[in-house]
Amino acid sequence: MKAILIGLLAALFFSVTFVLNRLMELEGGHWVWSASLRFMFMLPILGIILGTTRKIKPVINHIKRHPIPWFLWSTIGFGLFYAPLTFATIYGPGWLVAATFQLTIIAGSLLVPFLSQKVKQRIPIQSVFISLIILAGIFIMQMEHATTVPMTNVLLCVIPLVISAFAYPLGNRKMMLLVQGELTTFQRLLGMTIASMPFWIVLAVYGIFVDGLPSGAQVGQTFIVAVSSGIIATALFFYAAELVQDDNHKLAGVEATQSGEVIFALFGELLLLSAPLPSALSFIGIGLVIFGMLLHSVVSVLGNRKKRLIIKKQQSI
Repeated sequence: MKAILIGLLAALFFSVTFVLNRLMELEGGHWVWSASLRFMFMLPILGIILGTTRKIKPVINHIKRHPIPWFLWSTIGFGLFYAPLTFATIYGPGWLVAATFQLTIIAGSLLVPFLSQKVKQRIPIQSVFISLIILAGIFIMQMEHATTVPMTNVLLCVIPLVISAFAYPLGNRKMMLLVQGELTTFQRLLGMTIASMPFWIVLAVYGIFVDGLPSGAQVGQTFIVAVSSGIIATALFFYAAELVQDDNHKLAGVEATQSGEVIFALFGELLLLSAPLPSALSFIGIGLVIFGMLLHSVVSVLGNRKKRLIIKKQQSI
């Protein structure tokens, strides 16, 4: 339950991303700067956090020992996660982007067999079936969205989010396997930021050519996103995942807490952007997403209790 609560707190800070990215889009800021500046701000902030405790050197040494996996999985886990996510805000409100990104819950379950190094593990079927409830909610919301915009806009919103949804758990879990507890959460976060920096530099150069330099307002807003989502939320989520990384059902429950971003992002847009309320049909979709999240959490807790009972019985024999 501790990991679930930490995951929900992370979702609150993550929701800032969806609200402010949408705000920057509405104000004319280019998505390239919304994406790349976040990680460029994160680098010195993390350096300051870890520099005071002299924990940067182990990160650099670890990257030197495994340069290719670091750059590969960091680019996937950060670059191919966040760039498509930011691009999608061009074609949909923040709450809809947040809701559709919950595909990552299903993606995390489907990736299980490809991420185990020691023992071959099966896809947690129970988690997949629960995730189908979330998928149904996303489908309802996107179909409702399709009645108000061209289908091209829907596809340009959904396809990048599918890429993002798979890239995030893939990169995150691969890095956990690579690090094997040798680095702390903040050290791993710094390492992935450093290793993904070539991707962000290339994207920033592209941004200069297509849009010029970002406005002062966009720079300030991306700094807030960097601190809230990039530092606080990511550290909380990584920590929650590490608490239960050896239990696939619990890990699925932690990843399900990201569904809370939908509610937080919706309230954020209503308060800050004066966005219109979603339709009744969209609220049904939101309800299914949240129900799926809660069901994941309940199953995670019950599964943990069942395992403890089995262990106690075996010990008493």
